[in-house]
Parts: sequence; C-alpha cells; structure tokens
Amino acid sequence: MPVPSSHGDQQPLGWRARLGALGSLGEERRRALYLFVRGVGRPVGRNEAADAVGLSRGTAAAHLDRLVDDGVLVATFAKPAGSGGPGSGRPSKFYEPAVQEVVAAVPQRSYELAGELLAAAAERSIAEGEPMAACIAAVGRAAGETLGREHGSIGAVLEAAGYAPRSSADGGIDLSNCPFHRLSREYRGVVCSLNGALLDGALAGCGDGQHGIEPVDPDGPGHECCARVVPRS
Repeated sequence: MPVPSSHGDQQPLGWRARLGALGSLGEERRRALYLFVRGVGRPVGRNEAADAVGLSRGTAAAHLDRLVDDGVLVATFAKPAGSGGPGSGRPSKFYEPAVQEVVAAVPQRSYELAGELLAAAAERSIAEGEPMAACIAAVGRAAGETLGREHGSIGAVLEAAGYAPRSSADGGIDLSNCPFHRLSREYRGVVCSLNGALLDGALAGCGDGQHGIEPVDPDGPGHECCARVVPRS
C-alpha cells in the first residue's frame, strides 16, 4: 500500500494501479523525473524538471504527464512569478508526488496494512494498559468497519483487500488468497486474530447481517486464508 503525499485529495493506489505505477517507474527517464520531483519537496515545473534530468522540455512533459496518468504524480496549475511581478503570466503546470512510495506484490499482499494495525494496537495497549489481544480485536474491527462503509458490500471489501473471494456451494464465500500470507505463517495466532476482527468489522461496516465469519484451517485443501464468509442460519 503506498503512502499518500501531503496532497490532501490523493487516495492510496489500488493493487492494480500500484502494478501500473511500478511499470511506469521502470522506464529510466520517468523514474529519474519522479525521483527529482520527489526529492525537491515542492511543486516542480516542466522546464526545471527537464533541465534537472537532461531532457528536452517536450520529452519531459510527455513523461511527467504519463506519471500523472499512472497515479505517481499529481499536476496542478499556477501562475509563475515573472517580469510583471508575482502571479503574472499564463498558468503553468507543476508536478508533485501523488505517492511517496509504491509497494506491490503478486499475488496481492497487504503487509503494510497489517503492520499499521498491529502498531496501532500496540500503541493503544501501552497507552491505556489494555491487553494486547483486546487491542488487536478493537483496532482490527474498527479498520474493517471503515472498509465496509467505504466499499458497501462484503464482496467489494474482499476484492479490494486482496482476498480473491469465490462463491461456495453453501452460499458462503471462500477466500483463495491471504493478504497477510507470510506474516500469518510465522505469527498465526496474532495475524489470524487481526484478520478475523477485520472481516467481522467489514460485515458490520457494510450493514451485512446475512453473513458471519467462520474460522478454517488455512493449510486445508482449497483454503489460503484462516477464515471464510458463511451465511447466518
């Protein structure tokens, strides 16, 4: 999951967008432009960026706009200060980072999300003296509720979060990918507790009273995750 810039209206890139961003940054000139813009720490115009990486203005402009299209940079317009005084002249295009870093994996993983939630749970436990297990459950459920409200249905949450859901014959939903795979293999109790709370919260957040979360053996046939979504009886 990428870290958003200080540009308030920017949203973290989705998984497919992250893959596209990585592909865009694989081109040497675009990567050089992105690193320059990111390193300057302020909006950068086309002429400055072109001079910095040794490209013509037209070539730099094309690559900068491609980085905008791929979600790596964000473009704004402002009037440059010129001979007529501050704010004079035609508006020019300036570029800022849309993301400070891009991380992607195939199949989809969400190790950054797990790290953020576990860190939040640890901080809560230290600050309030609550047991860590209770903090993991509370933080995971709250994050799940946010996802549920954002996406509106449990199916949409599962797709967005990388669980690769597939319908089962009993009306439930099997999860054919674990977004926290490597962590869950080394710290199963902790990660599976977080995962269960996250999914339970997602059901609550999207107002789904027709389904519940059932634990399963992630090492069993046909399962990659420690949980599945089941219809309530």
